[in-house]
Amino acid sequence: MPTVNFDTLKFVRTLEAAGVPSPQAEAISYAVRDAQDLSDLSTKSDLRELEQRMTIKLGSMLIVAVGAMAAIARLL
Repeated sequence: MPTVNFDTLKFVRTLEAAGVPSPQAEAISYAVRDAQDLSDLSTKSDLRELEQRMTIKLGSMLIVAVGAMAAIARLL
């Protein structure tokens, strides 16, 4: 599973600087950290694989479209 660095101390200090009381800032930072679902993250290899599949599908659709246009042109 991919890891994402989350600096809770920096997050808390940012909230405190904005006027959020310290206990609330800490609670918010822990809630945000715990809410991160890392199972939905995509890796670079996931994106490359998706790009390859989309390229193949687009090429197939283009071939079918050209074939259909050629067939229609013969009928006319």
